Amino acid sequence: MVTLFVSNRAIIGQHVYIGGNTLIFGSTIIGDFSIIDSNVIIGYPKKSHLLEILNRPSLDTMSSIIETLDKLSSGARISSHTIIRSGTIIYENVRIGKKFETGHNVLIREDTIIGSNTKIGTGTVIDGKTRIGNNVNIQSNVYIPLLTVIEDDVFIGPGAIILNDKYPPSKKLVGVTIKRGAVIGGGSVILPGVTIGERAVVGAGSVVTKDVPPETVVIGAPAREYAKREDFDAKKRLYEESKY
Repeated sequence: MVTLFVSNRAIIGQHVYIGGNTLIFGSTIIGDFSIIDSNVIIGYPKKSHLLEILNRPSLDTMSSIIETLDKLSSGARISSHTIIRSGTIIYENVRIGKKFETGHNVLIREDTIIGSNTKIGTGTVIDGKTRIGNNVNIQSNVYIPLLTVIEDDVFIGPGAIILNDKYPPSKKLVGVTIKRGAVIGGGSVILPGVTIGERAVVGAGSVVTKDVPPETVVIGAPAREYAKREDFDAKKRLYEESKY
């Protein structure tokens, strides 16, 4: 039984804690002052690499399987001051900035780029080839598919779903773009190809079927304009300042 595996190609910085039952594959880089919790996998090989195993002689032990996965993986790059909680799986060719943090059981697929000071909540799935900026806060149980672009300072509430396939299952995927400073309410659904403008707000439970202009608040299913961002911010200030 393998309780900890760190590839001999990996580069681990100073003051890095790595918990038990964790696997770190390939030429992964982990920056200084980071915490990698137990039962984490970093640098997991993408599907095309996994399929190569089918053409190899049978692998008799867990150790031989892990060594094979290690050889197939090109690793991930994770910057300093990162916290990755238990159950998280990060695939190869993922690049993450400083002060990154996950909840438990997060999945980040290959070829994803994430900026600095970004948080990914428990149970969230990021399905690869995605761009996420700096200072982004993604809450628990959010689904983010291929080709999504999320710019800096975005907030996405729990249970939000982003889609990329207009006629599923089809061979043509169209990504969603969420511009800088936007707020996506919990439980909302954003349809393929939609652009959420800068500092726009999507109300909780909304279904967004078309582009949302900058500085606009939309609610409902389908989502329609309800107010402007300045109205949202004013109500937020009053709420925060109230005693009850």
